[in-house]
Amino acid sequence: MKYATLLAAIGFAVSSISAFAKTQPIAIAIHGGAGTIEKSRFSPEQEKAYRAKLKEAVEAGYKVLEQGGESLDAVTTAVRILEDSPFFNAGKGAVYTYEGEHELDASIMDGRKRQAGAVAGVRTLKNPIDLARSVMENSVHVMLSGEGAKQFAKQQGFDFVDNRYFDTKHRYEALIRAKKKLHKANKTNKDYQAAHKALANEYKMGTVGAVALDKNGNLAAGTSTGGMTAKRFGRVGDSPVIGAGTFADNRSCAVSATGHGEYFIRYSVASDICARVEYQGKSIEQAGKEVIQDVLMPIGGTGGVIIVDTKGNISMPFNTKGMYRASKSSNQETQVSIFKHD
Repeated sequence: MKYATLLAAIGFAVSSISAFAKTQPIAIAIHGGAGTIEKSRFSPEQEKAYRAKLKEAVEAGYKVLEQGGESLDAVTTAVRILEDSPFFNAGKGAVYTYEGEHELDASIMDGRKRQAGAVAGVRTLKNPIDLARSVMENSVHVMLSGEGAKQFAKQQGFDFVDNRYFDTKHRYEALIRAKKKLHKANKTNKDYQAAHKALANEYKMGTVGAVALDKNGNLAAGTSTGGMTAKRFGRVGDSPVIGAGTFADNRSCAVSATGHGEYFIRYSVASDICARVEYQGKSIEQAGKEVIQDVLMPIGGTGGVIIVDTKGNISMPFNTKGMYRASKSSNQETQVSIFKHD
């Protein structure tokens, strides 16, 4: 009798695990930056190329999840593809600093125990997201910057590229335009802060990121950026700041942000959204809308976020004219969008 009871219990447990595996959703969302993204600025060929790259990244990440891989691997895979593309302000497509160089930031977070890793101001790493993950998994720290990050990368066996690897014609032209505007503003106002505020928002934003939920119910988020065009003094934005540009917690959601980083830092955007979900019981759609539209918009904070929760729901709110974005889940086919009314 006891033996039969034991067999029944084992059978129930196996069937329960099997049922969980079948019903546990998987999901991924990616972004390639938000801002003044208008259809009139794109040729049909350009729009097609951007959409194709977003589709490639989201489907590569989803394939990892579909094969039973972890959300961290899916996020890293998707972000790496976006970093390797000249279309987006991260990795190969990174913007220029005021001095005509490139300084890259990235972060990643594991929703299981809030483990996180980040790098800031790296100049010779082809894929900063990989180094951020190594910081999380192989160091006792959360964020490394500049030369220290480079030393750690050497210790971990990373390969390096010349800073000129990140050069692109369209980013250099943007730098020239930005510097002209800054010089013009300086003629009437010698205050650097005032002159920089006179720059259009298109020079102050641009990021890539991914959020994912795997078959084990674990969330992850990752973000990577080249920062702000014509940035100076070793400026670091929100992308490597845990809680601002990146956040993941299995009790709520995973978030990756893109926008004017200073606002996202000051208002702890990513963690605020997750806190509203966890402590106020709000949906990610509601929480994201409140922070992006009701908190940031009135104070001039422009940008957007991608969010996924523990049930595989996806939300991608933004308050700009467009945001490069794509998503796929076990309940939704691949969706790729660029403009506000896509």
